[in-house]
Amino acid sequence: MNPLTLSLVLTTMISGTLIVMTSSHWFMTWVGFEMNMLAMIPLLTKEHNPRSTEAATKYFLTQATASMLLMMAAITNLMYTGHWSIMKLINPMASTMMTIALTMKLGLSPFHFWVPEVTQGIPLMSGLILLTWQKLAPLSILYMIAPLTNLNLLLIMSLMSIAVGGWGGLNQTQLRKIMAYSSIAHMGWMISILAYNPTMTLLNLYLYIPMTITTFMLLILNSATTTTSLSYTWNKFPLITMFMLIIMLSLGGLPPLTGFLPKWMIIQELTKNNNIILPTLMTLLALLNLYFYTRITYTTSLTMFPTTNNMKIKWKFKNPSQTMYLPLMITLSTLILPLAPILVILD
Repeated sequence: MNPLTLSLVLTTMISGTLIVMTSSHWFMTWVGFEMNMLAMIPLLTKEHNPRSTEAATKYFLTQATASMLLMMAAITNLMYTGHWSIMKLINPMASTMMTIALTMKLGLSPFHFWVPEVTQGIPLMSGLILLTWQKLAPLSILYMIAPLTNLNLLLIMSLMSIAVGGWGGLNQTQLRKIMAYSSIAHMGWMISILAYNPTMTLLNLYLYIPMTITTFMLLILNSATTTTSLSYTWNKFPLITMFMLIIMLSLGGLPPLTGFLPKWMIIQELTKNNNIILPTLMTLLALLNLYFYTRITYTTSLTMFPTTNNMKIKWKFKNPSQTMYLPLMITLSTLILPLAPILVILD
């Protein structure tokens, strides 16, 4: 892509997200979502092939439907209250429609079908943007209207998302689809605590983004899109093989690592609110995610690829620009758990 065009597209995408995050008017929020969506499509079709075109089409149709629902909810609320303000979402029907529209944009179950398909058809860098930056705008609106949303609807969708994110990734060999199902499951954890303690949702988001960025950076560095191609990592980057193991286990939420922190605090907060059954089910379903993360670590780090043919081994490419921020990102993705006592005190 032309650098000038790329800079224009990225500026529009960032501006759209910032408009959504800073506006208090439903119409400006809708404008920001539309700017963000239309700027994202050229990034999805950066590689000109039928799969990326199909992915961009699916993304456009889903996001346009969600934007239509969002505007319809805003107009319904306007008819009942006479206000365009985000904090005046009083009508129950408008609140439910708004929640559905925003969860559709986030890719929560049962509106998750587009996320694996779109992520699979686009380049790794576009997938990185789709699964991190594109979550900020809808989550910021959900954060603002959290006290006005339907609690039962949010909890059901969050539990379904954790279940779908676990079951969907079990039989996958495509790394982009695995990361998409991982994103669905993490969004479920974020939404489950939104009505009780929105700060915990932000904490989960702040930790999910560095872990996902680090994973995608390692995949981009290895040019890996399948679990089989990831098994060559030991021959190209032996040290990164170990980092991949640790980060995957962190995404799964094992206790010594960063990924355990948000799950621990969310379970603790739900228990404080006399909600016992939901965190129990969420913890059991999280084992499904841990299983396919462990499967990736087994393929990548715990086995050597059984081949004696040197022609199958890829040449070792070096790209210093991609490895510059890896030490910081790996540290953030694995070693933040000691901050937990401070967060508990602040809470």
